[in-house]
Amino acid sequence: MKCNSSFSGDHQMDVVLSFDRLINAYASRVETEKNGFKKLYYSALLQAISKNGFPNADITEENLDDYSEPIDLILSELFPKSLTSNEIKAATIPFSSVLFNCTDRLTKIFENAGENYTFDFLEEETFDRFRLACGLVLNKCYDMKLDIGKLLHAEIPDANGNIRTYRITYNADFIDVFSNSKSEQLTEDEINELLRFPDDEERWRKAFPQGAYQFKGFGIISFTDVTVDAAISELKTILLNQPGSKLADKENFVNIFKKMFNMDKIYAGFTSFDHYDSTFEQMHFSDAPSYILGQSHSKLSQNAICRDAYKHLVQLHKPLIIPDVEDYHSKQEVTFMTGNLLEAGIKSAVLYPVTKHDKLLGVLELGSDITFGLNSFNTIKIENIIDYIKAAVIRGEEEDENRVKAIIQTECTSIHPSVQWKFEREARRILKSKINGKEETFKDIGFEDVFPLYGQIDIVGSSDSRNHAIKEDLCYQLDEVCSIIASAKAYEPLPIYDQIGFRVQDYKETLEGQAIDANSERGIIKLLTDEINPVMDHIKTISDDLKDRVDSYQEKLDPLSGVIYENRNNYDNTVQTINHALSRYIDKKQNEAQGIYSHFFERFKTDGVEHNIYIGGSINEEAEFNVVYLYNLRLWQLQTMIEMEDKFYSIQENLPSQLDAASMILVFDNTLSIRYRIDEKRFDVDGTYNARYEVIKKRIDKAHIKGTDERITQKGKISIIYTNNENRREYMRYINYLQHKKYLGDEVEHLELEDVQGVIGLKAIRVNVLYGFKASENRMTYDDLIDELSLKQVESE
Repeated sequence: MKCNSSFSGDHQMDVVLSFDRLINAYASRVETEKNGFKKLYYSALLQAISKNGFPNADITEENLDDYSEPIDLILSELFPKSLTSNEIKAATIPFSSVLFNCTDRLTKIFENAGENYTFDFLEEETFDRFRLACGLVLNKCYDMKLDIGKLLHAEIPDANGNIRTYRITYNADFIDVFSNSKSEQLTEDEINELLRFPDDEERWRKAFPQGAYQFKGFGIISFTDVTVDAAISELKTILLNQPGSKLADKENFVNIFKKMFNMDKIYAGFTSFDHYDSTFEQMHFSDAPSYILGQSHSKLSQNAICRDAYKHLVQLHKPLIIPDVEDYHSKQEVTFMTGNLLEAGIKSAVLYPVTKHDKLLGVLELGSDITFGLNSFNTIKIENIIDYIKAAVIRGEEEDENRVKAIIQTECTSIHPSVQWKFEREARRILKSKINGKEETFKDIGFEDVFPLYGQIDIVGSSDSRNHAIKEDLCYQLDEVCSIIASAKAYEPLPIYDQIGFRVQDYKETLEGQAIDANSERGIIKLLTDEINPVMDHIKTISDDLKDRVDSYQEKLDPLSGVIYENRNNYDNTVQTINHALSRYIDKKQNEAQGIYSHFFERFKTDGVEHNIYIGGSINEEAEFNVVYLYNLRLWQLQTMIEMEDKFYSIQENLPSQLDAASMILVFDNTLSIRYRIDEKRFDVDGTYNARYEVIKKRIDKAHIKGTDERITQKGKISIIYTNNENRREYMRYINYLQHKKYLGDEVEHLELEDVQGVIGLKAIRVNVLYGFKASENRMTYDDLIDELSLKQVESE
């Protein structure tokens, strides 16, 4: 350690290192002490100090070491040996950074800081140091009661290079101030002017000229380790000032926890929790990692965490402390979470639930690469900052909700116009109650005896299509890597190229021989991003040709994932474009259909577009309901679904991927009740019996024809599911009409369906769709349409 200081320097005061004040205090104790042992102790101490003329020695910064033993002796009562390993303090020359008689703990701290560390206490703030001396003069010579203490801190690196923060207090009790002949007595007005202008350096230096006062004695400097407090304060500042959309800057977040737990390495992450679906999710709009989920974006809670973790985090909202992750992992049935922790290198962990109104918002994750590094003792520190993390998470959640609301207001309507009248009636009721001094809450709003209509147009084999696109991308990228690696090997035959080439080829052969799954995809992506992409940076330096090839390769990589996603993006963009176009189309058509009879309508984007329609007298009280309106709406729905089928394929003429659709309509002949759930802010069917309808809706598109493995929904055809012969006769009339209009073909099938979760007796009519409405009467079958689309794609290429 280096110390930079001088006795007097530029603070304009004479400084003399002296221990007279302390020695006089010992002498006084000899006279006044009643305890015989203590009296004898102080007497012997004074005799020992007086040897070799020490009290009268001229001690300077240069000869301090020569007097270390008598100084240690005289300061023994202020620096007891029994506390030298615990206390962090030293004596100091007044108003300088020259330390002596350091305790063992302070000496150890400076040794760990390294030879290049410079302790510059009071050295950088020259005027502050000078003003501190002036304050001491005012207190001791002018009987002022000024609080001259300054909140000082020092940041000192430890043996691991981590910065520790210490609060410094300065004791000036053993410093005497004497006026020299040059000093002039300050008046009360002059002192008041100095206090009015504390930063006027020229005024202060003029009032206390050089040599006017002498400081005689020594100071005591004490250190308190406040690293944890400083880290907590820093974290509070970040969380309070950080936009809610980012929990905190990742690097700062981790460094602060390093200081809090005095660890060289620590992992800090966060996982959101969706209590509606009971799923853990990656945090939106944030770069905070999720160690619970690893590479997954979301996971059902029962599949993500074990029973013990579920009980702690989800049910009891209590921290889960895992001091030995490997041991904990070996004892669990569900090992998804602990496997991800181990894969990240975490040997001990604490998972801290963040809640709001007894609702789990997410989990703060802290991990250490040391077994038992995090335990029930040191993780108590989290309680000091959990409220601030909670506030940041809540603020982020509110910002997310505002974003969602903004999108909803732009793209959707939260309350359909057909039922808005009843919501307005309920709001007026609440307003009237408040006027009358009563507090009322918004009640659930229901509509009874309504007929449901349900339809969907779904992408056939959407999961398989997307996986196939991912597989094509990965195969193409592996081919590119093989080619570049082979060329690099020709320039410099390094063994690493053979090893990488072998692994890439092995992955490629495995990938080509089977369908892709999450594990194989993750393994390939890890190889490409963690091992191959860094090697490419070296290959670029071998030759200009390889640089061009690697640059071309890297331009194709997705900037976030480091993987080629061309086919997958084409697929996703195709699905998004189709769904957007179909959604806009049915929205426009249903506005026209409101002219038939006012009805409730809602639609959803999934791997296609599905919609719900409810019609009945309780929805439209202004017009009497007649079943003829239902028949008209059913015909409208069937015709609109066929038009959407046609639009589905016509959109794809200019899209990069070719997809197939399967359409289905569910005919439910009985009325049911629907209710708007205020808490959930959505409509749902009401009652146990009516839930049968929801069961059929969710299961029917995957139902098989009775006695076969063939699904009822097929590409190029529309399936109409019904329950009784009256429905069959009604829809055959519609089919005959639409065949006449060249909407439907002549291939009509009458089928029976397998039982669907307790629902028996379902039947279906399946009929082929004709396409190409722009071609007037020259309609095409599905096969004609596919040939036409394929031909156009070949021509465009």
